[in-house]
Order: sequence, then C-alpha cells, then structure tokens
Amino acid sequence: MTDNPVFQQIQSEIDASPVTLFMKGTPVFPQCGFSARVVQILSHMGVPFRGVNVLENMEIREGIKAFSNWPTIPQLYVKGEFVGGCDIVTEMFQSGELATLLTENGVHHTQAA
Repeated sequence: MTDNPVFQQIQSEIDASPVTLFMKGTPVFPQCGFSARVVQILSHMGVPFRGVNVLENMEIREGIKAFSNWPTIPQLYVKGEFVGGCDIVTEMFQSGELATLLTENGVHHTQAA
C-alpha cells in the first residue's frame, strides 16, 4: 500500500490537517449535496478542516475509495482515522458522537460533547 504513489499522496493530504474531508468541490463551493451536508455540519460545529476536491484529480477520486475501502465520497478523516461518509457523519452529529470524537482527539469545536 505504501508503494502506491496515489495512496502516498492521499496519506499526505490526511496528515496535513487534523480534520480532512475528501469531497466533491470545495468547502466554499461544494458540488454535491452529500459533500455540502458534511461541510455544513463541520462549519456548524466550528471545526477547522481541510477540504480535498476529488474532482480536480481523478486518481485521488478513485484512489480514496480503495484507500479507505469505502465506495462513496465525501469521506471524513479525524487525526488520520477514517470516520465515514455523509450518512455516518450526519448520524454521529445528531447523536453527539461526532462532538465526542473530536473532543477525544483534541480537535477544537464549538459544540459541547
């Protein structure tokens, strides 16, 4: 896995920020509803995050699916660990689990756990 240059690039994107979102579009201009929903949740919580626009690089777009063994985008990573896609992030937000996960990983946010 580490010999794969696309996986190395994905890992360096994940390592560049405590919270990384692989998404369609950018945090300012999401280009799919699912990406927009995750951006909205993170923004609502005051979470600083890095958005990686998979539409700019087809190798990343396809590679992230193999990297995480998850078939859809967006994909959220916290402190290098894959959290999930839109449905999982939404459920975790609604239940309070996302706030707890962020707090446990030392990620600043404005929503109480």
